[in-house]
Amino acid sequence: MSTEQTQDPLVIFTPSGKRGRFPVGTPVLTAARQLGVDLDSVCGGRGICSKCQITPSYGDFPKHGVTVEDGALSEWNKVEQRYDDKRGLKEGRRLGCQATVQGDIVIDVPPESQVHKQVVRKAASARVIEMDPATRLYYVEVQEPDMHEPTGDLERLKIALKEQWDLDQVTLPQSLLPRLQTVLRKGGWTITVALHKSHEGGEQQIIEMWPGLTEERIYGLAIDLGSTTIAAHLCDLRNGQVKASSGVMNPQIRFGEDLMSRVSYSMMNPGGDKEMTSAVRTAINGLTEAIATEAGIRPFQILETVFVCNPVMHHLLLGIDPVELGQAPFALATSQSLSLSARDLELNVMNENAQIYVLPCIAGHVGADAAAVALSEEPNKSDDLALIVDVGTNAEILLGDKSGVLACSSPTGPAFEGAQISSGQRAAPGAIEAIRIDPVTKEPRFRVIGCEKWSDEDGFWDLTAQTGITGICGSGIIEAVAEMRIAGLVDPKGLIGSAEQTGTPRCEAEGRTNSYLIHDGTEDGGPRITVTQQDIREIQLAKSALYAGARLLMDKREVDKVDRILLAGAFGAHISALHAMVLGMIPDAPIDKVGSAGNAAGTGARIALCNISARREVETLVRQITKIETAIEEKFQEHFVNANAIPHATDPFPELLTQVTLPEVDFNTGGDGGEGGGRRRRRRRG
Repeated sequence: MSTEQTQDPLVIFTPSGKRGRFPVGTPVLTAARQLGVDLDSVCGGRGICSKCQITPSYGDFPKHGVTVEDGALSEWNKVEQRYDDKRGLKEGRRLGCQATVQGDIVIDVPPESQVHKQVVRKAASARVIEMDPATRLYYVEVQEPDMHEPTGDLERLKIALKEQWDLDQVTLPQSLLPRLQTVLRKGGWTITVALHKSHEGGEQQIIEMWPGLTEERIYGLAIDLGSTTIAAHLCDLRNGQVKASSGVMNPQIRFGEDLMSRVSYSMMNPGGDKEMTSAVRTAINGLTEAIATEAGIRPFQILETVFVCNPVMHHLLLGIDPVELGQAPFALATSQSLSLSARDLELNVMNENAQIYVLPCIAGHVGADAAAVALSEEPNKSDDLALIVDVGTNAEILLGDKSGVLACSSPTGPAFEGAQISSGQRAAPGAIEAIRIDPVTKEPRFRVIGCEKWSDEDGFWDLTAQTGITGICGSGIIEAVAEMRIAGLVDPKGLIGSAEQTGTPRCEAEGRTNSYLIHDGTEDGGPRITVTQQDIREIQLAKSALYAGARLLMDKREVDKVDRILLAGAFGAHISALHAMVLGMIPDAPIDKVGSAGNAAGTGARIALCNISARREVETLVRQITKIETAIEEKFQEHFVNANAIPHATDPFPELLTQVTLPEVDFNTGGDGGEGGGRRRRRRRG
């Protein structure tokens, strides 16, 4: 690369992580197109359609190795001003076709600007929940005022609640008091109130009221606030029915894809924590509006919200600087549950008096999301030893049975979700989500999100013509690496063989390493989708952290195997158990004992939303869980190194080997270079 080229500004796009250097004056839209970034445009860059909106980020980004100065993009121009005057641009947004690169810049492409809209795969799993919500409706008839007994309307309402429902210690927030007299008179001295009671007892609070007997339904939100996605389930508080589920990307991704990057951003940029808090609260408000619209209700009807989240997201939601979570001893500001109002968190789309419950955290790196998984899956009530892995950017791991439960978190990073992978992308239509490689011909076939057919089936290419084949998502990259290992294209150390060693031209030389070509869409203007050696390394790092965390908990229990494994989380629900085991993400176990718990954290949030006693239960449960801090455990590093091999350097996988035969190949310089690079045996798929 010439000196002149190295001096060109570096442009980094999030959430894709794609980057490149471009001459000063290059429009952001042009840079995005050249890098294959998913940035929409309908008007051809004339500043009319606004589809190419982007959000530039400024400050220090140690993760990306850049400092973004003011002036990194060209100044606001007349075209942007005209559009802003006419239709309005969100604060901080620019038009990608108008803003030009002037210096190193980090640019976030918001979900609405992506051609291939994010599929947040966090649908609510079916679950029978005993209904005992904290918020209920009560209809009462109130005594009319009397000249001879000069009591106030509020006092007479409290008397009616006591006499007709045996409810006492009732309070009314000041924000509702000005409406009380109007509502009572409009209802002819009958009124329906929404009353919220704390799981800790004490006062009960009126949080909404209607004249007469209302037909209005009241709703609650169960929100799983993750590092990458925010998923919400809108539940009817009368019967627990899920009216709608929706999700958005967490906008904090532009400050860092993993948790420690966000902590670093807060450390390096004064006020960075406030930026991130504001971003996530704005996203939750937008999600609230969207899910209410989808369900055909008014946001006013949402009277309660339960949050589950990891410790860093917990602090940023609450407006707490997460700096202490970035250094030993990883102290939380509070690990207890929190009961707040929507106003406290500036959640101004739902009812202003809506009550917020945040589940307790287990430890500094094991959060309320892990507590929700424990509430949902109940390892503490299990007769057999269960390993529960909530797979995400930060994996939470639980191991336990009736005799006790252990918990830890493991920093897997964003590779499992398609980030930092050369052809990686978020789960969206057109992304490869499943793949099989023939062990003899080494030819791949695959399935993409949005199409049920495989690529070798009739009609596949017609059905995918609109979306195209755009990249590979998390479940796809796991299957790809595992299939490459099964087919003898990758050796146990994770090295990709050459064309000569593997016997297929799909293994292409790339510098001093090799890559495997899955799909070449260049003839139709699409991308070449490959698995590179660096991709394998990223997956090895992620899976090693996951396996090492699980193995550490097994050490503490003094066991070499577990009875059953549950893969939780939106991503965990889409992972093939066989491929996860071939890769060495999880310990060896009978395949029929590896299952999906669905979005267990979201289910736990729904349970806490719909059942007040579940809140007391989870608060007791977290105190009984033994927390293991991987950062200070000496054995973690040893387990991590051994887990780098595929599936593992030292741990045997006898159960796995009843399902599949792994070729004995070695693609280091000592590889035999013969047919298949070593002995090949047919696998059994069962």
